[in-house]
Amino acid sequence: MKFVSFVEWNNTESVGILSKDGSKVIAINEIITDFKPSENPMIQLIKIIDDNILEKLRYAEENFTHAYSIDNVQILSPIRKPIHDIICVGVNYSDHLTEIKKDMKDFKEVKAPVYFSKRAIEIIGLGDKIKARFDLDKCLDYEVELAIIIGKSGKDIEPDEVQDYIFGYSIFNDISSRDIQKRHSQWYKGKSLDSYSAMGPCIVYKDDLKFPLNVKSILNDEERQSSNTKYMIHNINYLVSDISKGMTLEAGDIIATGTPGGVGMSFNPPKYMKSGDKITCCIDEIGELINFVE
Repeated sequence: MKFVSFVEWNNTESVGILSKDGSKVIAINEIITDFKPSENPMIQLIKIIDDNILEKLRYAEENFTHAYSIDNVQILSPIRKPIHDIICVGVNYSDHLTEIKKDMKDFKEVKAPVYFSKRAIEIIGLGDKIKARFDLDKCLDYEVELAIIIGKSGKDIEPDEVQDYIFGYSIFNDISSRDIQKRHSQWYKGKSLDSYSAMGPCIVYKDDLKFPLNVKSILNDEERQSSNTKYMIHNINYLVSDISKGMTLEAGDIIATGTPGGVGMSFNPPKYMKSGDKITCCIDEIGELINFVE
C-alpha cells in the first residue's frame, strides 16, 4: 500500500492511498469519515493506524467509489514538515566509504555507524525545484537514500522488535553543499540549506516491500549511483535499535539510511548538479523521486 500527501481541490493538504494501478488517489477521509486532516496529516494518520484501519484501506485500494485522478492533483512530500530534524546515517555503503575517504582527507573511519542530523524547514516532494544557493556554494550534490518512517514511539528497541516500530519506507535525496560541508567539522550546515531535503513520491507500508531493494540515481540521462540495500554496512534493524538506545523515536521520525557510491564529488573532476538539471532517485517498489535544480 502506497500512502501519499497531496493538495485537494480546496487547496488543503491531505493524505490518501494510491489505487492498485497507481492511477487514482483515494483520500483517507473518504475511507475513514471521521479523519479530519490537521497541519501534519501524514503523521496524524501514522499515529492512528491499526489493524482495523489497515483492513479498510486495503479494501478501498481496489473498491473505491470516490477518487482523484493522479494527473489532477499535486503530490507533495509524504511528510512535508518533519517533527524533528532528519536522522541521517553517513557512509553506510562500502563503496561510498571508499570515495568519501578519498575526497575528505580528514575523515576518520570508525566501526560504529556515523550519525548526523539534517534540518529541513520543509521537505520538497515529487517535481519540486531545488532552490540552489550557488552564491554560497557551487558544489551541489545528490545522494539517493532509503528512508525509514517510524510508526510509533519507542526507546531502547531490540533489533528483533524493530519492525514493530516502523510504519514504512520512502525515497530520500540528501542534497548537499560539498564546500560548506567540508568547511565545517560537522556536516549539519552543508546538508541543511532550505529545499535541500527531498522525499517521496510516497510511503510504502512496511509489509508491502520485499528486500533487498535496488537503489539508483540518474542525473539528466546519466546513471550515477546504482547499488542495493543488501550492501548496507549496518542493516535497518541494527540502525533503528542502535539509534533508539537512550533516545526516544517518535511516530513520523525519518531516518535516512545512507547513500551508495557514485555521488558527484567522487568523480575526477567532480560532476556536480547545475541549474536546469533533472535528478531522479529510484528505489524498487517505491518509485521515482524527480526534482529539478533551479
